[in-house]
Amino acid sequence: MERSPSLTADDTRFIPWIVATALFMQTLDGSILNTALPAMAQSLRESPLRMQSTIIAYMLTVAMFIPASGWLADRFGSRRTFTTAIALFALGSLLCALSPTLGWLVASRVVQGVGGAMMMPVGRLVVLRAFPRSELVRVLSFITVPGLLGPLLGPTLGGWLVQYASWHWIFLINIPVGIAGCLASQRFMPDLRGPEAGGFDWMGFVLFSVATILVSMAFEGMGELRLSPPRILLLLAAGLVSLTAYYLHARCHPIPLFSPRLFTIHSFAVGITGNLFARLGTGAMPFLTPLLLQVALGFSPAEAGMSMIPMALASIAVKPIATRLIAGFGFRRILLVNTLLLGMMIAGFALIPIDPSRPLLYAYLALFGGINSLQFTAMNALTLIDLDDETAASGNSLLSIVMQLSISLGVASAAATLNAFVDLQELPNQAMLLSAFHKTYLCVGLMTAFATGIFFQLRAGIQKTEI
Repeated sequence: MERSPSLTADDTRFIPWIVATALFMQTLDGSILNTALPAMAQSLRESPLRMQSTIIAYMLTVAMFIPASGWLADRFGSRRTFTTAIALFALGSLLCALSPTLGWLVASRVVQGVGGAMMMPVGRLVVLRAFPRSELVRVLSFITVPGLLGPLLGPTLGGWLVQYASWHWIFLINIPVGIAGCLASQRFMPDLRGPEAGGFDWMGFVLFSVATILVSMAFEGMGELRLSPPRILLLLAAGLVSLTAYYLHARCHPIPLFSPRLFTIHSFAVGITGNLFARLGTGAMPFLTPLLLQVALGFSPAEAGMSMIPMALASIAVKPIATRLIAGFGFRRILLVNTLLLGMMIAGFALIPIDPSRPLLYAYLALFGGINSLQFTAMNALTLIDLDDETAASGNSLLSIVMQLSISLGVASAAATLNAFVDLQELPNQAMLLSAFHKTYLCVGLMTAFATGIFFQLRAGIQKTEI
């Protein structure tokens, strides 16, 4: 997909809003789902501590199918691909609402994931092609702000819907937003195509997908699947073998799924690695925190949802100043300090008592939300900022995959850690559950803090002149 020379300011002014609509629908769905997990578990006769498959199924499907999004956009045009993606996501939402069992729900989340795999990557790629690099941080921040309305409205809306209606409505709410997104895409999204839609690297796609599935299953094996250690090690080894096979294949293929040249770009190499490991911790937080509030602290669904509002508000408030902070201090300094703070903040959740002060809890959630928001903005901008037209599509696709895969692995590892500290056969009381959550937060916080070492590799020369 190449930038059309005929695009004017009028052609591009609605693009950020259209992409933000898609992001809003995805974040609304995710934040509502996290709050509703305990109620869904009760309705489906499952343990609330073993509902992570509904999250992982979506994230893993997105990670698997993202590589095809750029090729589909080149072949069929950005407008048709983007509109189809929104329609599939809305259809998956309807199927989720009709799900009578956990298995049906997981399968419906896979349908949602196919749509989600194309929505944001294609939208972000259109932004990369339509706007100059000097405006990239500003436009990405603008897109994220409307998208953050999802986490702002989602937990509260989800809590109220679950408490006063039923959990099915948390999916039905996506349908009108999806219809509006389809209409806006058809009207305002430019129909950008590549000069020629070459052959798709199917062998690379299969190898990379197999590696993704095997590694995810290994993490799930430590939690919900309860696999033995030899089987977990076998899955991990098979996943690494598949990933190695993909790397060797990519070096020889004329048009690989992801260009090996990407990792010769210093900012991309550091940014994509930092994204992977930092998001392992932060990706687990939307799953862990609503469970903590409802299962361990006894909050109602509505109260738990409203408790997440300070975090979302702080995330929105930080976005407009993120560009100035990065320009003033540089990527390296911001990411070194902020990643360490982020790990400490996550570990600090282990200090929450069984009957916390509401104002103090809300203030802590707000502080965490602001630090988390700055982290995402800085990491994403760093990863994309030095990509040229030749590497933009491949690099954008790989970033999207890493974002989804790291969240999936983060949820799986956090769920496995939490279940390791809880013996469900003993019907644990509230104090035992809270202790298990505390230990899990400590582990997740340490895992996030270790990602600081990755950003030490960032050259100090990447400063404000580059944004």
